[in-house]
Amino acid sequence: MKKSILMLLWFSILMLFLLPVQTNAAANQTKIILDGQELTLPNDVEVVNVRNNIMIPIRVVAENLKFNVNWDQKTQNVSIQQGSKAISLTVGQQEAIVENSNVTLNIAPQMIKNTVVVPLRFVSEEMGLRVGWNNKEKIVTLTNTASVPSSPSNGNGNEGTTNLVHEINYANNQLVVSMDQEVTPVITTLKNPERIVVDFPSTDFGNMGQVLPVGSMGKLDTSDSPNVSEVRYSLFKNDPAQVRIVIELNNVSAVNYSQQYVAGKFILDLSMVNGPTPATPVTDGKKVVVIDPGHGGSDPGTISFTNKPEKNFTLALGLKVQALLKQEPNIELIMTRETDVYPTRSERVKLANDLNADVFVSIHGNSVKGSPQVSGTETFYYQRASSKELANIIHKHLIEALGFKDRSVKNGNLQVIRETTMPAVLLEIGFLSNKDEEEAMMSESMQDKAAQAIVDGIKEYLNL
Repeated sequence: MKKSILMLLWFSILMLFLLPVQTNAAANQTKIILDGQELTLPNDVEVVNVRNNIMIPIRVVAENLKFNVNWDQKTQNVSIQQGSKAISLTVGQQEAIVENSNVTLNIAPQMIKNTVVVPLRFVSEEMGLRVGWNNKEKIVTLTNTASVPSSPSNGNGNEGTTNLVHEINYANNQLVVSMDQEVTPVITTLKNPERIVVDFPSTDFGNMGQVLPVGSMGKLDTSDSPNVSEVRYSLFKNDPAQVRIVIELNNVSAVNYSQQYVAGKFILDLSMVNGPTPATPVTDGKKVVVIDPGHGGSDPGTISFTNKPEKNFTLALGLKVQALLKQEPNIELIMTRETDVYPTRSERVKLANDLNADVFVSIHGNSVKGSPQVSGTETFYYQRASSKELANIIHKHLIEALGFKDRSVKNGNLQVIRETTMPAVLLEIGFLSNKDEEEAMMSESMQDKAAQAIVDGIKEYLNL
């Protein structure tokens, strides 16, 4: 009996020593695998998720690639050098300098636990690595492209024309696929279970980390999407290459989708019906006006002459319109976004329709990258006479206020003005790809004029 008690006491003491070690090991679950070798991460340094952006410690990666890394505490700047390759990053600033050129990151570098972390995508694009992220196991896979053999020819006479997928994301009812070139996918809806199958012809995986052989499958984290049980992707076949993405739906009675290709990204917007509580219409006699600053969040829109995203301009102008309309006692104002987030186009449409809005105005900036001399203001409506009347009135005020070239009012088949049920317009204020117009559009004074013109047009249309 005494022997058993002594053994139990000894076992309990042993557990006291072992348990803290196991707890510390479990706390640091993230790993970085570089060219097949796991990197040793310092204490408290790990891969983090910041607003759905996977961030990795830049010093750990750079030094293992034999880059020279210098940190300036005063300026919070990291400079990275390898031969002629030079990269400069500053904590809190979304623009980096790569070989004397400005590069916009999708999220600024951050200081976390005394370590500078940067977006995983930046490492892929600017440091010559193929990147993979295993969300389930929390593992980043990095492969030096200099050591990756080139893919063999598929023998179909189309060598060099295969499109490459570099990143796949799903959030806010939106599938976003980053790729080299525009490819029209084949989209199929299937039953039991409800799912959407997206097939990209002549497409292979690029900087996605480990190459998925035919039959292997990757999966995305969909825990924040209650209507989606799984998003999986695979190389469906390789002669010729074809990437397949399957979105498996959950508790959905109906689904609609729309697609577009914007700034190197294929975007599939899903509008799912599962009995949500509709927005409560305003019933106090005020006119309901919905202002929609275009793009936002994961969708930057077009890029301006000086490499600024359209989403910044549309939000800045939208907030100025908001400030003016809030002063109108007979208008109930609703914004589709007030920060750098991306409601899908379907969500913007649903918001306006559920509110039974009186007016819907979507704000955008235009661009023709190949023709920077193109300029002017144009306004779009879709078929309805009421929308055309609203477009004519606001367009008139914009031309008078801004003095840009009049590119006229046009009928356009655009989702946010096609599927809304009230008078709806989409404003292309000017061309961000034109140096002079971009400078004007980004100025406070011109934005003030444009905001006032939009408000004057709305008030005139509503007889206020």
